[in-house]
Amino acid sequence: VNGLQARTFGVWTLLSSVIRCLCAIDIRNRTLYHITLFTFFLALAHFLSEVFVYRTAALTIGVMAPLMVASFSILGMLIGLQYLEVEALSQKKKKN
Repeated sequence: VNGLQARTFGVWTLLSSVIRCLCAIDIRNRTLYHITLFTFFLALAHFLSEVFVYRTAALTIGVMAPLMVASFSILGMLIGLQYLEVEALSQKKKKN
């Protein structure tokens, strides 16, 4: 890893953290919710590709931790997405 790669990964981590915090503040914003969900899919794909495709990382606790966080976050957000859909439908019914 050179300095440029380390800084790029650091900026990506900061950006995804900001997106996730904004989603936590405004969880009913569907667009932001989908973007946040996408960041977890992207993180999962990145770590899986490093382990199984490029073989640049071993399946140690340092790699398994982000894999587990991304996986559980995706699962939780997909469950939460169902509640957002139900809430959106109930809001439409109230307006009519």
